[in-house]
Order: sequence, then structure tokens, then C-alpha cells
Amino acid sequence: MSPLHRKITFRCLILLPILTTLLAYTNEHCFAAQSLSEQIRGELENRINMASVPPRITVEGDRIHSPVTLSKFYRRRNYQPAWCDDKGPLPRVTELVMAIQKADLEGLNPSDYHLIAIRKTLAKIPRKETRKKPLSVAELTDLELLLTDAFLLYGSHLLSGRINPEFIDPGWDANRREADLASILQAALDLNRISESVEAILPPHSGYQGMRRALAHYRKIAAKGGWSSIPSGPKMFKDMRDQRVQAVRMRLVAEGYLQVGSNVDEEFFDDTLEEAVRRFQERHGLDIDGVVGAATLAELNVPVEDRVCQIKLNMERWRWLPQDLGERYVLVNIASFELEVIEKGRAVMKMRVVVGRDYRHTPVFSAKMTHLVLSPYWYVPQKIATEDKLPQMQKDPTYLARHKMKVFDDWGPEAEEIDPGTIDWLQVNTENFNYILRQEPGPDNELGRVKFIFPNRHNVYLHDSPSSRVLFWKSVRTFSSGCIRIHKPIELAEYLLRGDPNWTREQILAVIDKGVEQRVDLLEPIPVHLLYWTAWVDEDGSIQFRKDIYGRDNLLDDTLSAASPMPGGVNVRGYKSHRS
Repeated sequence: MSPLHRKITFRCLILLPILTTLLAYTNEHCFAAQSLSEQIRGELENRINMASVPPRITVEGDRIHSPVTLSKFYRRRNYQPAWCDDKGPLPRVTELVMAIQKADLEGLNPSDYHLIAIRKTLAKIPRKETRKKPLSVAELTDLELLLTDAFLLYGSHLLSGRINPEFIDPGWDANRREADLASILQAALDLNRISESVEAILPPHSGYQGMRRALAHYRKIAAKGGWSSIPSGPKMFKDMRDQRVQAVRMRLVAEGYLQVGSNVDEEFFDDTLEEAVRRFQERHGLDIDGVVGAATLAELNVPVEDRVCQIKLNMERWRWLPQDLGERYVLVNIASFELEVIEKGRAVMKMRVVVGRDYRHTPVFSAKMTHLVLSPYWYVPQKIATEDKLPQMQKDPTYLARHKMKVFDDWGPEAEEIDPGTIDWLQVNTENFNYILRQEPGPDNELGRVKFIFPNRHNVYLHDSPSSRVLFWKSVRTFSSGCIRIHKPIELAEYLLRGDPNWTREQILAVIDKGVEQRVDLLEPIPVHLLYWTAWVDEDGSIQFRKDIYGRDNLLDDTLSAASPMPGGVNVRGYKSHRS
């Protein structure tokens, strides 16, 4: 190395520490010159962009549950903080915290929405009047991420539920509401209306609001100690005297079916008590006879905590429904075995229905009814043909002829009819059953006089039930193979065709009497909602409860308990209920 080079190298070595110190000093003072908001903005940008793909962000040990939407929200605003400014947290923080605290009113858990971590972070941030040190950029950034994720997560649960029902039940097709929650949050910030924006996400249906009131009512009952179980024993009925009658009386008083009266013989089953029992039976889908038998006693002994849980589960189901059910629609509640036609929020027609057996559940979905069929053929579903009809055909060679059934080689108008006498049915099984069974129209047809079609992947429809009219008077009506048998098919057909002058009740019956299948298109399709509610509120405000006939309450409760609070009904993968 030349002398000149050695001299330059020596001077560089001397100057290097000075330059490093100067650069650090310059950077420190430049950063200090930035406003607090600018520092938070930079920290937000770094932390969001440094996250993995898909983003995984944690704050105070809490996982950010909506990282994709959160990232979109901050990128749209160029990472500007939403909840803090140069002076620290904004008043809107308190407003959001208060909104989250009210999540229990919706049957949700406030702690799912970072409430503990938010409070912990806020506690680290000194109040303005006691502040002796600069505000921490890291802590304010933590607060930003927690608050934004809390709004997005809570909003997604109010919008479309905590659970995606299709994840736990393949027979459940949800038609849930969708919205751009990042845009909703930005609008809430622009208008400075956080709590109003949260409330605007709630399901708009009056039925949901009724359930909120019912939840508050039963929580009050629980807070007062609920009610005690009634001892088992023989039936109790009017004009009898028994010590257990007093327990029935106290039980009905606790739930509000009976008022506390003075000068009442508490062990005597009087008229007033019988009327209260009847009201209780009506609101629980029981036989209304005023007698406290085994079924009524079992419902009376359901703890109030179970009723609170039942209400919360059905509030979750409300959050799976579309924003608009329709100004006019058909609603079938599978669990209550009832069909209603709703116009402008009020029931204009009601009738009993029969739904699927325990091993052939009626599915849950929404569709649009497009047409009905008078004097329909019945094309026997393959599952029913092989599992139900084939064994009967093998036992009785006259079964097909007696039930006016024909055999075809395929579906459709080009299918060729096969003489059933040419088939050795004893050699046919579920594996080689390559036939189509069709029952002719007529009084013995399984579909009866009319069927109502709303195209769906389940091939489920409403239909008449001439061979099982007695079933409509049973309290539990799970006898079909999945489709819905209705009690008043002609009345429903007349209602649906009321705007068409070509179809009066007399004309409908005249076509049916001909025994020839005829399709009738509706002038305007009508929404049909097949739902599963084990608790709901009637138009008069009374709460109704029903048995969980398919075990869907248990499955939903198990899943809600096991699932982490993911956004928009996106649930933990790999969860498997012990009932599945």
C-alpha cells in the first residue's frame, strides 16, 4: 500500500465513528421530529407488511382474527391511525369499548373481541393530566390493531354469525348477509358514529329483536335464581290436591305464566292453574290438555340456564338469514312442524306439516317457489325406491300394481316402460337397482293432489299427504323422507294463484279431478324459507320453545364452545363433533 493510501485509510478510520454517531443522531432527531400520528402510521405499515402470507398478527398475546380485512382497511387509508392522534387515544375508543361490552345482549361473548387486551393496553397509556413521559408508539399501535380487529370481528359475527352452518351440517344451506366491513368501519369513523354503525349491522328482522328481549327476560329470571325442579310422580290435573301442585304453581309463577295470588290454596289444582298449564303447553308444542303429565313435567323441569342457551343458539341462526326475507314469503319451521305464509311481517296463513324422520332430516335452505303441479306423478327417489319400496316389492308381487306404480329404464319423456313381471325382483339389490319407479296420479298417489316446487339441490318440495292425514294431529311429526307434507294444500294453492284469474278454487279442483298432471307457473315467484328454530318469539311477543328433534342445538352448542372466534362464520378446521 502506498503512503497516500495509508494516509486516506487512517483518516477514514478516525472519521467513521464520528460519521456513525452523526448519522444516528440525525435519524433520531428526524424521527423525533415526526408527529406521533406519523410514527404510529409508520409502525402500522411495518407490522402489517412484515406479516406472513396469509397475515398472522398477534398483539398482547391475542391473535388478530381479521388480518386480511384489517390490512385492506389500513392500506386504503395509507396506514393512518384510526383510533389515535398526536394526543393519544380518541374518544371513539371508549365508544367502541362500550359497544363491545354489549355483545352479551346479542348472545355473544364480549371477551371474544379483545376486550381484556384492549383494557390492558389502555391501562399502560398514561392519562393526559398525569402524563410524565412520552406516549409509546408501540402501545398505541397495539391499541390500533386491537380496536380495528375488534370492530371487524364483532361486525362479522353480527352480520353472518360466528359459525358457518354448512361446516357442521351438510343439509344446511345458508344464505347469509355480506358486506364490506372495512368500508363500514371507515364510514363510521368519518361520521364519528361507532355505536350506531355497530347497531346497523344487526339483523333487521323483528324476530331477532324479539329474541334479544327474550334473552334479557330469561337472564333476569336466572339472576333471581331461576326455578326449582318439580318432583316426579303421577299426573296432576284440575280439582286434585297434592303437595306437588304447589311446586307446579311456583314454577309457573317464576316464568310469568301465573301471578302470585292471595288467599290461594296452593296445593289445590284450580281453574287458574289449569289455564296457566295450557298456556305453557301451547308455547312448548305439547298436547294442550291442562294436565301435568310426563311430557309437560319434562318441559317444566328444563332449567332456565338451558332456556337461555336455547335462545342464544337460535339468535345465531337468525344471523345466518338473508337481509331481506321478502315482503311475502312461505316459512316452514321444521322444529315446530308448522308452515306460515307471511305478508308484510304478519302471518296470513298457518298449517301443520310433517317433516323428515330422524335419519332423513329435512334440510335447511332458502329458495324461490316457481310453480306447482296438480295431480302430479311421483317419481320415487332412488334411495326410497331401494331402501323402502324394493323390500315390499320382493315380499308382495302385486305391490306395484296395487299402488299404481310403473317401472321405467330411465328418467325423462323418452324413457321406456318395463313390464315389472319380466324382472326377478329377488335378484335385485341396492347395487344393481337400475330402474325408475313412477306412481300415477290419483287418490293413492303419495304426493296427493298437488306439489309445490322451489328448485333446490336437495330435491325437496311441499306436497299433499292423502295417506297420512292422521299424522297431522300428532304433537311430534317426523314421518316423511325429507320433503314437507302440508295439511292444507288446496288452500295454499288457492292463495298462491289468487292473482291469476284462470285459477279459482273451483278450477283447481276441477283439474285435480281429471287425474292428469298439469304444471301451473306462478305469476310471481315467492321466497320459501325452510328453517330450524327451537326458540322464537310470536307476533304477540310470547316466547315459544320446541324440542331439538334432530340434535342440531347440541351440535351447534358444541361447535360454538370448541371454535375460536373467526370472522364471518369461518371456523376452525379439523373440529369434529362427537355426534358426527
